[in-house]
Amino acid sequence: MASNRPAPQGAYVPNDDDFGGYDENSWEEWNPTEESIRPVRGRHRVHKRGGGGLARSSTVLGVGVIAAVGAGGIATAQGGKPPVSIEMPDMSAVTDSLPEAESLPGVGSLISGSDESSDTAAAGNGVTVAAAPLSTAGLSTADAEQGTTDAGEALRARIMEQAENQQDQADDAVQKAAEEAAVKQAAEQAAAEQSAAEKKIAAEKAAAKKKAEAEAKKKAEAERLAKLAKSYTLPVASYTLTGTFGQPGSMWSSGYHTGLDFAAPTGTPIKAIHSGTIKEAGWAGAYGYRTVLELDDGTELWFCHQSSMNVSAGQKVTTGETIGRVGATGNVTGAHLHLEVHPGGDSTGVDPAAWLRGKGQSI
Repeated sequence: MASNRPAPQGAYVPNDDDFGGYDENSWEEWNPTEESIRPVRGRHRVHKRGGGGLARSSTVLGVGVIAAVGAGGIATAQGGKPPVSIEMPDMSAVTDSLPEAESLPGVGSLISGSDESSDTAAAGNGVTVAAAPLSTAGLSTADAEQGTTDAGEALRARIMEQAENQQDQADDAVQKAAEEAAVKQAAEQAAAEQSAAEKKIAAEKAAAKKKAEAEAKKKAEAERLAKLAKSYTLPVASYTLTGTFGQPGSMWSSGYHTGLDFAAPTGTPIKAIHSGTIKEAGWAGAYGYRTVLELDDGTELWFCHQSSMNVSAGQKVTTGETIGRVGATGNVTGAHLHLEVHPGGDSTGVDPAAWLRGKGQSI
């Protein structure tokens, strides 16, 4: 550690002729040490002179140097040329002709001492002093008409306006997409509802058509049966069914009943079921006295177990004409008419009850 004394603090004696002068008699020899050259922390203020001399000129000169060095640096970076040394001229001759630093736009507000004194003076007078913009470059005519004097503020306003326009466009696009989606969904729903309605109507029409066809068919069948009923009749007027077709039993040689039995008193008239020709009339063994009536379509009707016959082979008869009488001849247990139906003259018969119902007769 050096034994030098710390630098003495000289008395500050400002005057109107010089900037920051000191009394020569207060100076002492000072040998700097590590302790004495330690940076002093705290806020340092620049004191200006009331007449606007060296301080203002030095500020302007500093700005000029910074601009020159910046320009040189940009030129060097853009042109790729080696650095060029700059010789600064002696500015002492022109310092008096330079304008006041406070009069430069945006510069006066950068000087802390000037700002504080100016603000204090303005506050004492009740006047608000606004800092001048650093530059008016980039200001458009529209900005000037709107009263904008700061290029940065104008740029920020244009950026904000552009951002708002883009946001509005994005919102419009989202709203338009939502509206289009809603319209599409509504159209699809309407189409689905229309399709469902059309299918329902088609189903109702088909059901109505089917019902109408069924009713028409039923009516036509009723008319046909009514017409047939006029040309067909039951073999006996009063009877009791005692045996049905297909009924099993040992009393029949085939093992089942082959006809339909109408029980009635002996002598009950037997009628021709339909007009036709008598094909046979005589004894037929187990069938007793039997009459075979052949219809126009070839169907044979067998009337069996008669007590007597009123027709002969080859005779033409009409519907309802008496062809014989009920009896108990042949293989029987009592008086009845045994009726068989053989379509096309086949040996195998069909159910007489179903055949008679098909001709409009109620059994």
